[in-house]
Amino acid sequence: MLRIDRRNMRTLSVVIVHWNVPDLLRRCIETMQADVAHAGLDAEIIVVDCASDTTQHHAVLADYPDVLSLDLPTNPGYAAGCNAGFARSSGEAVLLLNPDIEVLPGALEALLRGLHAGSHVGLVAPLLLNTDGSIQSRGYRFPPAWSPLFDLLPLPDRLRESSLNGRLPLSDLHLPVAIDYPLGAALLLRRAALEQVGGLDETYGMYCEELDLSQRLRQAGWSCLLVPQAHLIHLGGQSTRQRAPQMTHALWHSRGRYSRRWRSRRDRMLEETCIRIGTTVNRLRNRTRGVGHDAHVDILRAYRDGLADR
Repeated sequence: MLRIDRRNMRTLSVVIVHWNVPDLLRRCIETMQADVAHAGLDAEIIVVDCASDTTQHHAVLADYPDVLSLDLPTNPGYAAGCNAGFARSSGEAVLLLNPDIEVLPGALEALLRGLHAGSHVGLVAPLLLNTDGSIQSRGYRFPPAWSPLFDLLPLPDRLRESSLNGRLPLSDLHLPVAIDYPLGAALLLRRAALEQVGGLDETYGMYCEELDLSQRLRQAGWSCLLVPQAHLIHLGGQSTRQRAPQMTHALWHSRGRYSRRWRSRRDRMLEETCIRIGTTVNRLRNRTRGVGHDAHVDILRAYRDGLADR
């Protein structure tokens, strides 16, 4: 269990997990500090660097002496970076954040109101926006076993954004709404809830850690809310695109691990069948277009490796 002396707790701890995007880190800290000041919060910001290739982030942090920094000797993955920052934090609420986030005015205050809407609320998430102001993510239902079909096949957008793919309808954007899980780019957690479930599962490395965390929070009796009044801009994939092939493998490996833990044997078989269908269709499409190498060939192997992990 991750615990801290509550006699010295502050209102909010912000943990930013960074890797190789120092310019985005600067913008994240700048907008975060502005909203902390706007809300008059007793808050701390902790930057966890996961063994970036350069030390450019040090130059950024030198301009923000109030920001705490933690340099990890290796890159253990996002979940481990979050846990390392959480272990150093002292806030009653902890915001886990990607570095490619920009905080819009009023977001933190709205998130904290959502977290304290009831004693059963353990996790709240903001409305994530694209740079043009359009909605990027508004929370999801847990993914069905057939979800790989939506990832691998060229299906119409109306199906991708439907409840068949775990998407939630656009409802009243003025009231918090119960969701199963949010995108992991920005998660505000009640400290007691994160302590109770033991933090994020570091065996995921990258991807699906928010899915697994949300499942364990629900299992422990905590609720998860989307707070649509809280707006954050998420650029998305700014670190992971630097190693795209490895990240594709990591994604499907983590999905296999998640399925082993949370799906029935029947649903695991259905999911693997959907992956087979998706990869086969893509392989045939690539051959028709004269594309030689097919990256989708490795997806099934990565998924099976995740299923086999103990």
